[in-house]
Amino acid sequence: MFGMPDENGLVEMAAAMGIRLSLRDAALFAPVINDAMRQLDGFVQSRAEEPVPPMLYPARAPGHRPAVDEDTFQAWLWKCAIGGGPGLLAGKTVSFKDHISVAGIVQVFTSQALEGFVPNIDATVVTRVLAAGGQVVGKNMMNGFMGDYGKPLNPHDVRRVTGGSSSGSGAALAAREVDISFGGDQGGSIRLPAAYCGVLGLKPTFGLVSHFGAGFGFEQSVDHVGPMARTPEDVAAALQAVAGYDELDPRQRHGVPDKLDALTGLDGGVKGLKIGILDEGFAEPIESGVAQGVLDAIAVLEKLGAEVKRISVPAHAQVDAAYAALVFEGTKAIHDTGFSGAGAKTYYPASTIVAIERMWREHADMMQPRAKLNLLVAELSRRNYHGAVYAKAHNVRPAFIAAFDKALAEVDVLAFPTVRTIAPFIDVLPTDPAEAVDANLRRNWMLTPMAYNTKPTNYTGHPALAVPCGKVERMPISMQLVGRFMEDALLLRVAHAYSRAVDWDAFTGVG
Repeated sequence: MFGMPDENGLVEMAAAMGIRLSLRDAALFAPVINDAMRQLDGFVQSRAEEPVPPMLYPARAPGHRPAVDEDTFQAWLWKCAIGGGPGLLAGKTVSFKDHISVAGIVQVFTSQALEGFVPNIDATVVTRVLAAGGQVVGKNMMNGFMGDYGKPLNPHDVRRVTGGSSSGSGAALAAREVDISFGGDQGGSIRLPAAYCGVLGLKPTFGLVSHFGAGFGFEQSVDHVGPMARTPEDVAAALQAVAGYDELDPRQRHGVPDKLDALTGLDGGVKGLKIGILDEGFAEPIESGVAQGVLDAIAVLEKLGAEVKRISVPAHAQVDAAYAALVFEGTKAIHDTGFSGAGAKTYYPASTIVAIERMWREHADMMQPRAKLNLLVAELSRRNYHGAVYAKAHNVRPAFIAAFDKALAEVDVLAFPTVRTIAPFIDVLPTDPAEAVDANLRRNWMLTPMAYNTKPTNYTGHPALAVPCGKVERMPISMQLVGRFMEDALLLRVAHAYSRAVDWDAFTGVG
């Protein structure tokens, strides 16, 4: 049954929506609203057939939360063992960031407010990994919505951050606890932990990898799912296993192929390729060791036969304002429409939607201060500009895309640092509550310079790959490669050639 407010409650509910009702009005509205709610209640309680997405290996053990002694770097939320057989990923262990649903395995988005939630569907990337013979071995920690279970530790130096939000994936890969992990990237959330943990991380071309069954409560037009691994071969195999059109993902557009071959040309080398050193990607503030390390890596590619030139894309340094305008209001739109959005003809994972909706409605005050800030800014933006900010952020995007496309007509690949620093030391949280809130607000995604080099391609949708390219102070540094739409395989080909020409184990190994 449903709850029905009295006349006073209706007046208050309407007022919160900007609608004025008198008590007399409310008395007239109440019986009609009650009839409508009875109809909705009858529908939701009905036994109407709801065809569910496919599930491989339906007989699954529930897995377990690892004890401290089997999770040295706090990288795992849950461990399990599902699948494993012949195929492209045979013999490979695979994990998923906790925003990706694996049926029968706990999914709490690393937030204590969702303790005990278990989804009943597999994300498309999970289904395709299992179909390719990969063995699903668990869910990795992420930067949670609220009430985190703890922070993953960087295996290179536990005093330093892993980067986020696919933090557990980066840590588990660096510690060699899994072969492949799938993360989510909304502004660098695959590439930042890849850079700080010394592994590869691919933010694919927007729409190339299905987003069905993954959710982050974020503006969906910048949100990507992609593979992370220690070798270009494993990233390529993982991409090939999962890429392609999915009728369950309404974000995919014309031009997404049914499949992608990322392995056949992997050994093609870089001879004859044109690589552009992106000037704006080296903007201050940048650590000199990071800048030099990336330039040294590009020099290696030049020695292998690539043609190298400097290139400028001023839009790279200008995208922040448009990205923020899009993400503030887009995040609130997802918050208000039930986590999976609305309007698309697809399967809506009701159990996940209900769990997240309850969490937001009943535990909103547990959100991190910076998450509350985003929603408050978005609400104020809507009240002042009535949707014009969000509309403009979408409408100016083609100009930014064109700026990168123009550069990529001159060169095959753009190269620059993934992030301009090595992993910083973990902040010591202030003990004073007000200072702690202020510190959290200052780490807001929109304000930190950490994602300066990663956010632009979330906005434009171009593929971007983080590639380890050395160490500074024994900490990894990373080169980012950006390419034309649907040319993700070319980025992996460049990374593969580079990995064969350097002491790869020294660049990626812990210690």
